[in-house]
Amino acid sequence: MGNGNGALSGAVIAVAGAGGPAGRAALLRLAEAGAVVVGSDNDPERLSEAVDAARYAHGGATVVGDTVDLLNLQSTRDWATRIEKDFGRVDGLVHLVGGWRGSETFTKTVLDDWDLLELLLIRTVQHTSLAFHEALHRSDRGRYVLISAAGASKPTAGNAAYAAAKAAAEAWTLAMADFFRKAGGREGPTSAAAILVVKALVHEAMRAERPNAKFAGFTDVKELAEAIVGVWERPASEVNGKRLWLTEKP
Repeated sequence: MGNGNGALSGAVIAVAGAGGPAGRAALLRLAEAGAVVVGSDNDPERLSEAVDAARYAHGGATVVGDTVDLLNLQSTRDWATRIEKDFGRVDGLVHLVGGWRGSETFTKTVLDDWDLLELLLIRTVQHTSLAFHEALHRSDRGRYVLISAAGASKPTAGNAAYAAAKAAAEAWTLAMADFFRKAGGREGPTSAAAILVVKALVHEAMRAERPNAKFAGFTDVKELAEAIVGVWERPASEVNGKRLWLTEKP
């Protein structure tokens, strides 16, 4: 691990939502695997801290941050173009933009929650996938990686808006996978769109806050980062259009 001559050596990977705990873990692991990593987040300070941490942990690694409005398609397209211009290629987009809203019961669902989640969980997927798909298709190892939740397949009464938004993001990503499949023809796809499914994520600060909590079925952000790297270690045809489960299927 970390010798920099594996599947990600020299790859250029964009990470959307890089400032959160999962983003930080992904930046670290991708840099360790030898990738050039370009993170974006809507919080410049948080992004800067995450980029610095990955850079310092892996001396010599190229890790940079861009403040991008992923709710604006043109700004997202400009980001994709800029990465390709600066580094000559784009081999991956890891989508870690999150957000959660829930209610006590189905009848107490607040539709304002949907309005927010539709932007965070669906619109950002639409914009990043449309902005990056051509560059990923040109790459010999292009991957679009969506992080999704088990609730998309088995919604609970209080999670209607969240589960529906995640399910929509999955459907959108699977449509992109179909584009790669058709473009690959008989030879099969060289690029892939894949979905990593978790129940929920846990990180060190959460464990410290609740030392007695079990977090049963949760995926640690470091484990998620390992699984993200793993998407490049398998052939495109094996991961394209697949839901890769990191927790038990509901």
